[in-house]
Amino acid sequence: MANKVYVVGVGMTKFEKPGRREGWDYPQMAKESGTNALADAGISYDEVEQAYVGYVYGESTSGQRAVYELGMSGIPIVNVNNNCSTGSTALYLAAEAIRGGRADCALALGFEKMQPGSLGTTYDDREQPMMNHIQALVELYDPVFPPAPWMFGAAGREHMATYGTTVEHFAKIGEKNHRHSVNNPYAQFQDEYTLQDILDSREVYSPLTKLQCSPTSDGSGAVIVASESFVDSHGLAARAVEIVGQAMTTDFKSTFDGTARNVIGYDMNVQAARKVYEQSALGPEDFQVIELHDCFSANELLLYEALGLCGEGEAGKLIDNNETTYGGKWVVNPSGGLISKGHPLGATGLAQCSELTWQLRGAAGKRQVADVNAALQHNIGLGGAAVVTAYQPAER
Repeated sequence: MANKVYVVGVGMTKFEKPGRREGWDYPQMAKESGTNALADAGISYDEVEQAYVGYVYGESTSGQRAVYELGMSGIPIVNVNNNCSTGSTALYLAAEAIRGGRADCALALGFEKMQPGSLGTTYDDREQPMMNHIQALVELYDPVFPPAPWMFGAAGREHMATYGTTVEHFAKIGEKNHRHSVNNPYAQFQDEYTLQDILDSREVYSPLTKLQCSPTSDGSGAVIVASESFVDSHGLAARAVEIVGQAMTTDFKSTFDGTARNVIGYDMNVQAARKVYEQSALGPEDFQVIELHDCFSANELLLYEALGLCGEGEAGKLIDNNETTYGGKWVVNPSGGLISKGHPLGATGLAQCSELTWQLRGAAGKRQVADVNAALQHNIGLGGAAVVTAYQPAER
């Protein structure tokens, strides 16, 4: 039987426009988030037995260089790269070390130092890992550069053609997430916009406008996970958050079934969520707050259906009824999501975990959702990997 896993400390930096903070390199980012997480747990770095460090853009063993800012104790440090789900993958691996009894305390840390503008490739002399995905989508929609908004926008167009979803539905998601970010001091953007502002911003790839797309960002996040015996011996139960379900999926054959939604991971998301619901004995209706991967508003809309918040084709109705904001059935992305908070790839999943931990502790300030007893996290990277995690307070 697997051991229980608890989040006992979280920390993150403010997410920033690339290069905005002079002299802020990834070791400094990692020191800030890691120090915050250790302080939150009330432990020293010497008690950490393993570390998993995620980043997408960086040299080999950058994870070691980052963690050495916290200490040099000779522990195993594993570098992790899983595209936009890198941070959650690091969390998944750290939790696996606790589940398997290989460690009682582990660190998941993620960071990114990014270039301004759209994501690009680093190595152009070899096969790109998403070439099969792109070729499959080219069969459905004419390619446009940059590829990311084209891929997610195409899935949005497909949903519109199939179910009658409108451009306003996608824009309402952008409006909601920007509105939520106003109360998040860690967010890259904290500006509120009207629905018309969202619709009138520069078109990137219809139905997506600029204010419905996540920006490139610099920043870091860190999470300390621990076993039940560690929690008990350190008196951490009152603040600890249990991971009651967690699953990672990669591409299925269905990714290439001729639909745009599966090219961007819809079926991966469905299967990961189902596993988490089974593990946790919780269903979509049992969660009060959700942090999910809104790299683009189109993805958030599709995730409402993939995570089971509504039936297929019903996301538009969910949005029109304001069911995913304060006063609705769920508060989705109270942090502002990737669209407003920012998206430093290696840090994103750990920032999501941090937000949900604060929500479950009742420590989210003006963002606090009422009566939180269960929280759900979703993070995805194309190419591909989806990670879904369910959390509840240790003492309940």
